Amino acid sequence: MADESQKKPHLSALVGHTNGLTKPPSLAATATRSTGGGGGGGGATASSKKLVIKNFRERPKLPDNYTQDTWQKLHEAVGAIQSSISIKYNLEELYQAVENLCSYKVSATLYKQLRQVCEEHVKAQILQFKEYPFVMHRNSLDSLLFLKKINKCWQDHCRQMIMIRSIFLFLDRTYVLQNSVLPSIWDMGLELFRNHIISDKQVQTKTIDGILLLIERERNGEAVDRSLLRSLLSMLSDLQQVYKESFEQRFLEETNCLYAAEGQRLMQEREVPEYLHHVSKRLEEEGDRVITYLDHSTQKPLIACVEKQLLGEHLSAILQKGLDSLLDENRISDLTQTYQLFSRVKGGQQILLQHWSEYIKNFGTTIVVNPEKDKDMVQELLDFKDKVDHIIEVCFQKNEKFINLMKESFETFINKRPNKPAELIAKYVDSKLRAGNKEATDEELERILDKIMIIFRFIHGKDVFEAFYKKDLAKRLLVGKSASVDAEKSMLSKLKHECGAAFTSKLEGMFKDMELSKDVMVQFKQYMQNQSDPGNIDLTVNILTMGYWPTYTPMEVHLNSEMIKLQEVFKTFYLGKHSGRKLQWQTTLGHAVLKAEFKEGKKEFQVSLFQTLVLLMFNEGDEFSFEEIKMATGVEDSELRRTLQSLACGKARVLIKNPKGKDVEDGDKFIFNGDFKHKLFRIKINQIQMKETVEEQVSTTERVFQDRQYQIDAAIVRIMKMRKTLGHNLLVSELYNQLKFPVKPGDLKKRIESLIDRDYMERDKDNPNQYHYVA
Repeated sequence: MADESQKKPHLSALVGHTNGLTKPPSLAATATRSTGGGGGGGGATASSKKLVIKNFRERPKLPDNYTQDTWQKLHEAVGAIQSSISIKYNLEELYQAVENLCSYKVSATLYKQLRQVCEEHVKAQILQFKEYPFVMHRNSLDSLLFLKKINKCWQDHCRQMIMIRSIFLFLDRTYVLQNSVLPSIWDMGLELFRNHIISDKQVQTKTIDGILLLIERERNGEAVDRSLLRSLLSMLSDLQQVYKESFEQRFLEETNCLYAAEGQRLMQEREVPEYLHHVSKRLEEEGDRVITYLDHSTQKPLIACVEKQLLGEHLSAILQKGLDSLLDENRISDLTQTYQLFSRVKGGQQILLQHWSEYIKNFGTTIVVNPEKDKDMVQELLDFKDKVDHIIEVCFQKNEKFINLMKESFETFINKRPNKPAELIAKYVDSKLRAGNKEATDEELERILDKIMIIFRFIHGKDVFEAFYKKDLAKRLLVGKSASVDAEKSMLSKLKHECGAAFTSKLEGMFKDMELSKDVMVQFKQYMQNQSDPGNIDLTVNILTMGYWPTYTPMEVHLNSEMIKLQEVFKTFYLGKHSGRKLQWQTTLGHAVLKAEFKEGKKEFQVSLFQTLVLLMFNEGDEFSFEEIKMATGVEDSELRRTLQSLACGKARVLIKNPKGKDVEDGDKFIFNGDFKHKLFRIKINQIQMKETVEEQVSTTERVFQDRQYQIDAAIVRIMKMRKTLGHNLLVSELYNQLKFPVKPGDLKKRIESLIDRDYMERDKDNPNQYHYVA
């Protein structure tokens, strides 16, 4: 032994206990124990010991009958598993036997033998199905029995293969794993079942027919064995392409046919909400089928099929049949469902958007274009806007596309009738800002004004709104009928924010005039106290700048001497402070407080200047005719008739008309009512409001159009001055960008011609479509 202790030991052994099986040779080793001193030059001390392990000279051989006997035992065990009887041998013992055989390179033979045994068993199973009757009535119980039988066969096969694999696990994890061309024991079992049972044409057809029949029954509302379906479809999935190629294709074809027919039939029979509810239910059911027993890969094509046949094929029909009524009746849950379902289908949202826009335009047009609805137009527009906003928020998930299209649709229909909506919006604002509007708190009023501004944005002719708004604002400020200065200023700031400072400059000027007038009156009162004869009348004057306020037609009336004197005093005072200015008295805007004595006692009347002039006459006598009053006061005929109506035919009848009647006629006599009674001390006698005549409305609108012409002229001159030379089309395009109101190309052409006539610009001599600025 030359230096044996320095060699690396190499172990070669076969380890295992077989408990009854033939024992293979066990570990062989030689040990050398040295107690001497010298050894083989290892330099060990006398007391050192050496243990040396040596290899077998040659690999021990298995006994001749070991492989055969072992396989016999394994074969018996496999047979017992396949026959569902108890195995004679311990499973650990069988596992060890397989490991021993594999270690002696018998793996290929062992795998081949195992496959052969399994194949014979699987082939034998087909016989039970060959005996089965294959020509059966579709609704017969035989179909269900067949499915249960094939399911039992499959379950048994799976259970058997699991046990067989557990015994042959060592073979599966060594030899089979190292040979990529060989299927694992489990896959081999699947392959055998597929090749010899499911690939049999009759068995496969019968199985898939039965599964499809069960699914059809379930779709028709019958209760079916879902665990059986789950097991069978899991079997088809496990058998690789069988599910995809043989089942899924037919299943989707049948689903397609079923829902195509169902969609056509139910679209005729049901109303839209019921139909959509049914579609949702069907989608839910099919989703549940995927979760419960279908393969997950089927979900996408299945749901797409249902969506296509129940929704995609009927998108327009559904909306034409029922969207308008859902929107009219404000059916929130049904509209939500419509949006959700249409969002699932390609092109669904787009077609819903189109119908949504059409509905808004059609409904809005009925509000705007009908003159009979003018009285309630603005309130109806606000209600309609609230309604569509709510639908967008709750049903359409605040989808930007629906919001933007709603705005475009509002703008389209509200301008189908030019000017009138703008005028009515101005009047609506007036009704809300006027004193006596008890229906709203400050917060509610602010909210209403915000909503009005949203509608106002859609209007093209904002200058029409401004003209009517200015007229009504003037009335509120001058007669003191404004509900709240804060609300007035809030509305003004909203308009300024929306349209710019130029739009509100005149309106702001009106407020400034009212503020300045207060300061002037403080100074005037101090001035009056220094007069030798201050008089009995307490005069208040509002100084209005002509350019800011609406145009009023002056009316000459016969004031009494004391009033005339006071006017002159004020004129002297004011012009003394502001030389170069001219005062023009507007009698139509005047009002007064009169004290009166009756049998019942003293009263105060809050009245217009015209009512004041009529009542003051009765200090001189108790009875006057219509003609006498007209002569004495100088008030215009129709204005006087309305004034006398308010005093003799209204609620507070200070005068008695003879003969009685609602209308004031020529020759009527008026007598002072000494027996007048009223629960209040101060009584406001409203002037009979003459409804705004068509002429007045026309004149306001005409003024707007006149202003527009000036604006067009100014814009053309401004552009030409900057560009010097410009083509017609470019000039028109530039004008459209600058002008803030709608204008027709014909109107622009007229204004260009007018400016050429007035030498502001000229045509090019060679090109009539080219213009030059004339400095």
